[in-house]
Amino acid sequence: MGIWQIGAEELAQSRFVVSPFIETVGALRTLVHRDPPPEVQDWYRTHVAEFRAHLTSDPQLLPLIQALMRPRWIADFLTPPPDPADKTFRDTLQRVRQTPPRIARAILREGSGRLPASLSGDDVPDRTADLLEWVWEHTLRTEWPRRRLVLEADVLSRTHQLSLGGWAAALDGLRSDMRWLGDGALRINAYDFPPRVLTGAQLCYVPCLSRRGWVTWDQDGRHAIVYQSSGALAEPTQTRSPEVLMRLIGGNRALVLTLLDQPRTTSQLLALTQLGLGSIGGHLAVLREAGLVTRRRAGRSVVYLRTPLGASLVGSPAPPAASP
Repeated sequence: MGIWQIGAEELAQSRFVVSPFIETVGALRTLVHRDPPPEVQDWYRTHVAEFRAHLTSDPQLLPLIQALMRPRWIADFLTPPPDPADKTFRDTLQRVRQTPPRIARAILREGSGRLPASLSGDDVPDRTADLLEWVWEHTLRTEWPRRRLVLEADVLSRTHQLSLGGWAAALDGLRSDMRWLGDGALRINAYDFPPRVLTGAQLCYVPCLSRRGWVTWDQDGRHAIVYQSSGALAEPTQTRSPEVLMRLIGGNRALVLTLLDQPRTTSQLLALTQLGLGSIGGHLAVLREAGLVTRRRAGRSVVYLRTPLGASLVGSPAPPAASP
């Protein structure tokens, strides 16, 4: 994998994407490897026993999982890159089911060598899809709206970094050993593999609440870099406003201003503060009139963030000015 060589056009068209399917794969990896990040500790404790019981109920599941993923390897057909045509989790899941069995078995041999007899049949893609569907239905579907807000906050933060500092600022540190080298060269990892040229490729970056990121691509030229989300919205109850600021402008208004250390939408502020929509809208209007908050459009969303004056009032460094 080593270096990905990305053309200017491919880079300009690349985008950050939130995917319930990718999040499901990440959740499966977290349950398998037993390494939940702090943002999903409660979720993990709630579901790990049920997941273990599910593995015990079907003796063929564990050999399948062991073949599908290892600490530094994951089967390509398990995690197809996001496709704009996929509107739901099940749209992507269907792509897993449609993997030709001989290709699925060949991929598994690449990762784990000789396959056990239980993986020699033509049902490997269906069994893989069934496993992912179980994880989605039993552990993640009701959790997804909250996780989506967390992941969308990460995407907004990354796109803000991109607008201020270019691709180096947005992509450096996306994964532990990933670096933007310039001249279209993106180091994916430190492995000594021949460069991969992404001419004509569709590239996206996908945040995930899992410690283990990965890269994936398909035969149609779609490529994805999955990375661990910063979890900026994961623990709203820990957010506090400075006491002096609360006395000056009021507790709820101070809380909103404190939360706008990075771009956030109204929906994300609702999730963080548990205030009503009218209350959030009123606080934002007052903060904007006072010159403490500004807003801008990011794709289809309107995001709010602190101005240098607002940052000064909170006691944080002012955000860097955008390049002219």
